[in-house]
Amino acid sequence: MESKLTPIIGLEVHIELATKSKLFCGCSADHFGKVPNTQVCPVCLGLPGALPYTNYDAVISTVKFGLAMGSEINKFSKFDRKHYFYPDLPKSYQISQYDLPFCVGGSFGDKRIRRVHLEEDTGKLVHETVGGVKSSLIDFNRSSVPLMEMVTEPDFHDTERVVSFLKEVQLIARYLGISNADMEKGSMRLEANISLSPDGSLPDYKVELKNINSFRFLDKAIKAEIVRQEKLLSAGEKIPQETRGYDEIKQTTYLQRVKEEANDYRYFPEPDLPPIRFTSDQIENLRSQLPELPKEKRERFEKEYRISKDFIEILVSDLPRAEYFEQSVKLDNGRNLPKTIADLMINKKLDEQYPEPAGYVKRIVEISNVEYSSGEEVENAVKSVLMENEKAVADYQAGNGNVIGFLIGMVQKKLQGHGNAQAVREKLLERLQNDR
Repeated sequence: MESKLTPIIGLEVHIELATKSKLFCGCSADHFGKVPNTQVCPVCLGLPGALPYTNYDAVISTVKFGLAMGSEINKFSKFDRKHYFYPDLPKSYQISQYDLPFCVGGSFGDKRIRRVHLEEDTGKLVHETVGGVKSSLIDFNRSSVPLMEMVTEPDFHDTERVVSFLKEVQLIARYLGISNADMEKGSMRLEANISLSPDGSLPDYKVELKNINSFRFLDKAIKAEIVRQEKLLSAGEKIPQETRGYDEIKQTTYLQRVKEEANDYRYFPEPDLPPIRFTSDQIENLRSQLPELPKEKRERFEKEYRISKDFIEILVSDLPRAEYFEQSVKLDNGRNLPKTIADLMINKKLDEQYPEPAGYVKRIVEISNVEYSSGEEVENAVKSVLMENEKAVADYQAGNGNVIGFLIGMVQKKLQGHGNAQAVREKLLERLQNDR
């Protein structure tokens, strides 16, 4: 029986910014795969007396992302202390943003953006078992790495739209050059707030799915949580507001903790960091620095190059490849259609053999300039092949259409590869059908 409840889904997206140093100290922000606790200092370890200072490259990256998502930029902003106790948080508070984030509002398509703010990442818990003894260790290399968070309004109702939206967000971060947003390395982490409504209105509860690290897992986790909530509501139970994880093996969500309210974090302004101010001119200057974004590139490719939407999507999803395509089109000087260049890239992967577009285009020109055999030569080769392969002809006459590929290959062999494949096929079919 189909459920009459409407899923109400809001998203939180955390993206580690690709700055050289951490958000509030000079330690390297490139923490993935490094020896634990080798990229730390008194600031990111939260030692008494250590004072933070702001990495403005991280601030600018956050503002650029907000502009790309249609947000307004606060001309006056500040950092705040978000208090909670967890082993990977050495200060027992996280420097984040509360009431005055860098970016507010905005929309992406028909989905509204609530805010985009900047905060420091936490350390990382490493769980291991040695000699039958379980232990949890802490690696603080990730502590204080700049972490940008985008929060949407609860405008999603199905996982397909959630995943397509998040893939576009990942692509935008890569186009802006602010992060590789690689989920396998944890530089993009996903969270979803889910509730079910009988009439489409916003319910008085939400369940947060925390720290999902792949689109596939998020899709499964949301679907599993919707099923769980449907069962509870159909049984007349009230769903508590809580944070849950996803168990891939059991394909169910599990309780992590009761969800906190904002006042539980005891926010107050960070006293060790000055507020940050922007002028209108500074904001407009940053807006002018935005590159062509994926949506704009798709529209331009369709208008300028008139290639299929499937080709466009494949090219746009990989920025270096899209740039390679455009450089190849410019070098081609109109000798070949963009469709040919895209087709050989996507279907034949010919670009992988040539690191530079110039070599790729030269190869395409060579292929295009091959002199095809004349119609008379093709006809003679077809006659000869059909006479020499009577069994294949009989098989075709008996209904085995697969032999046509074999016969085309034999004709091409006689023509030493100079036959136009379409012309060879047409001549073969003409002969075979006339001989019936």
